[in-house]
Amino acid sequence: MTDPHLWLHGDPTGDRRIRPATPDVAPPPPREPAPPPGPPPRGRGRLAAGAAGGAASAVLMTAALLGFGVLDRDAARGGTQPQAVAPSVGGARPNGNVQRIYESAREGVVSVRAGSGTGTGFVVDRDGTLVTNAHVVGSSNTVQVQFADDETAQARVAGVDRSSDLAVLKVDTDDTGPLRELELADSDGVRTGQLAVAIGSPFGLPQTATSGIVSGTGRHIQAPDGFQIDRVIQTDAPINPGNSGGPLLDARGRVVGVNSQIATGGSSRGSVGIGFAVPSNTVADVVPRLERGETIQRPFLGVSTTQGSNGALVREVTSGGPAQDAGIRTGDVIVRVGGDRVSAPGDVAAAIEDLRPGETVAVEVRRGGDSSTLDVELGNRAGRTP
Repeated sequence: MTDPHLWLHGDPTGDRRIRPATPDVAPPPPREPAPPPGPPPRGRGRLAAGAAGGAASAVLMTAALLGFGVLDRDAARGGTQPQAVAPSVGGARPNGNVQRIYESAREGVVSVRAGSGTGTGFVVDRDGTLVTNAHVVGSSNTVQVQFADDETAQARVAGVDRSSDLAVLKVDTDDTGPLRELELADSDGVRTGQLAVAIGSPFGLPQTATSGIVSGTGRHIQAPDGFQIDRVIQTDAPINPGNSGGPLLDARGRVVGVNSQIATGGSSRGSVGIGFAVPSNTVADVVPRLERGETIQRPFLGVSTTQGSNGALVREVTSGGPAQDAGIRTGDVIVRVGGDRVSAPGDVAAAIEDLRPGETVAVEVRRGGDSSTLDVELGNRAGRTP
């Protein structure tokens, strides 16, 4: 049994212009060696020498959650859907050239300093848009980023979504010069056993690359606001405090997830081979909304559950919340939500993740020897904390 999950960070406090989808073809032949870098762009300075330090990592306690779901996926600038991200195509680890993957992606990965803590981020748009974890930036309005050439720039925190543990940073490309953006893959296509490469700044060591495989999909982790993040990717690629916000890459160098947490064992505070990444499809959903200044709305059920007998046992009901208003009580066992069978607490979140606040969902509960179906009008969990 492992200890609680550990934040991978020293201080735990318009349509997306995603690159066009790449056809699913065999990986390209090795590229010619890159020419030596030119003179560094003006307007950057070196990151403070203290970056190798960082404050003590905080511990994220695993627990059942009060409320579930992910954002609705319909809204996009101009009324159109976001561009589809490229399907993820993994390869058996012996077929993946980790050096090539690293060289193709490294210029798009940055170290992030926010206050006394450090983390990682990566470029998603040449216009100066970067992504990191919400727990990396904390309450900061600006952070300092260090590029692969060791040059630094100030970045503005353009938006934070604690429910997905994602944050958007903006740098001025007039100061930084052209940026190397990383392509987002379709994380729904990720399969267990595929190659996984992580690039980040563990313990303040920038541009560190590690590799492994995708060791699980469809996991659930707890977000900084206490709610649940779904469809999380598990990897055995070694990641440690400071990797937070960095990319998890597939065999073609595309981002499949944002490294966010690890599980620890015994007295260890480092990698034991179980890391978790927020899926890239969540990035594709959340980032455009944060750039537009939106507050992302997610459905709120208002229960805390644990594993029950053939269902999710209701451990606590939020006072005045949707579940309580509909008649759900502590001790009920949720066996079905919206027609979907519930066998474990995570199934409750999965059943409502694509619904919107204000929609009504049928929740079947078992109470004693009787079963009943209650209609619950979902609330909006934006701004709520358990």
